[in-house]
Amino acid sequence: MRVFALTGGIGSGKSTVATYWRSLGLAVVDADELARQAVAPDGPVLAQVVAHFGREVLHPDGSLNRGALAARVFQDPNARTQLNHLVHPEVRRLAQERFTALDQAGAPLACYEVPLLFETGQADAYRPVVLVSVSEATQLARTLGRDGGEASAARARIQSQLPLATKAEQADYVIDNEGSPEATRSQALSVLRSVCRDTNTDASRYLGP
Repeated sequence: MRVFALTGGIGSGKSTVATYWRSLGLAVVDADELARQAVAPDGPVLAQVVAHFGREVLHPDGSLNRGALAARVFQDPNARTQLNHLVHPEVRRLAQERFTALDQAGAPLACYEVPLLFETGQADAYRPVVLVSVSEATQLARTLGRDGGEASAARARIQSQLPLATKAEQADYVIDNEGSPEATRSQALSVLRSVCRDTNTDASRYLGP
């Protein structure tokens, strides 16, 4: 089985493309979902997070308070690096488990949806890389519209990642998500066809005859 990557930035619409591809029958493994699984209550990774950041990052029931942790790490690059060192190895292990299961089930192609693909040095392991891109102004507007909060906090989250323009230079395909949903789906369809060609996968499995 071949695995390619889908990435983007906060508010870029990466998940919109992933959802569309899933509707076509493509297997998509979501790194954010795996990260939530990695820090499940009573697990070893959450214990390490608490040991480093303190019990104030927990809810009273012992689950991770993502808002409290985000407030710490998006304002402090060193804290963010430490969190990544704690969580990402387990995310990668879980991802490999998913890929193995999909391969054994006969899937010819899978997509790994990873927000921090370039930041964590994983891009070359999952070529071709597809980037969903928008302007920083659109990122900010969509992030505030989705999550609320202060503009300064949203900007800090956006700036904690590589600029989308920088990622675009390293990606194999770029989907411009500034336009209508129909325009984005059209690009996503075309890009998936190209990925199937690049990976010698029968595109009719997802796109029809």
